[in-house]
Amino acid sequence: MTKNISGMLFALAMITVVISMDVLFFRNRFWERLIANIGIVLVFIAFFLRFFKTP
Repeated sequence: MTKNISGMLFALAMITVVISMDVLFFRNRFWERLIANIGIVLVFIAFFLRFFKTP
């Protein structure tokens, strides 16, 4: 149960970061926004696999 809650909080944090970056910096720039979103998601996936995945 704790693993599900931490995964949901992690996903919520990722969504919050992506949306805030879109609104603050990349409002009218499609390609830059797309590349930044992909980069943010890849960084979050790397952190998730490093710290939350059980060996």
